[in-house]
Amino acid sequence: MQSGVQAQVPVLYVADADAARRFYEVFGYTEVRSGGDGDSRWSYLQCGELTLLLAAVTPRLVTVELPLLIYLYVDELEPVVDHLTSAGYAVQRAGYPEHAPGGECRVIDPDGNAVLFGQRRAVAAQDRVAQPGAEARFSLIREAAEAVSRRGGAPARCQIGGPQGEPCGEPAEVKLADSWGDTVWGCIAHAEEALLTARGAFLASEDGLGLGPFLRARQAQSDRAAQS
Repeated sequence: MQSGVQAQVPVLYVADADAARRFYEVFGYTEVRSGGDGDSRWSYLQCGELTLLLAAVTPRLVTVELPLLIYLYVDELEPVVDHLTSAGYAVQRAGYPEHAPGGECRVIDPDGNAVLFGQRRAVAAQDRVAQPGAEARFSLIREAAEAVSRRGGAPARCQIGGPQGEPCGEPAEVKLADSWGDTVWGCIAHAEEALLTARGAFLASEDGLGLGPFLRARQAQSDRAAQS
């Protein structure tokens, strides 16, 4: 008989095991074991059948910066938001996507890791919490989509897809980019999700007000000054 995995223990490398433990206790984790010495400490946390191992070593390990490190589903979103806010953490609401119809939020843990958490149980439209700045952000995405529609040239389908890698059949409406030079076309819904989740992502405008025309205009002025 083929052997299968019986348990899974995610490991987070942190700078301060106590500070990280207090942060994840807000989500219902409790410390069941801990240990280590002056150069390395660990804290084993558990929430129901879910486990999490916090490891702090000296000198600290160099970890790769990621736009999202961990996603947590919680029973009730609002109490978690209240506890995090009371503890001094800035919580950003990320709307009510299909995978979290009860609401989704983003917060940064003490080590700078992006943590998203959502509620699977849906809430009625009248009970949804207003998102400060959401309408302004959405209007910018809609404005970019309208510019693409007028200009043309977008791919036929969204290239972002769903959270499980499933393809998206919606038309591509906006182009996103990041400071590393990666680009992708997406529908409005998935583009908004990417802008909230992917650190450094932004709308890639291709209109006449982009960086290229700006730099070319400066070069033209420089050339005229040199000729005079």
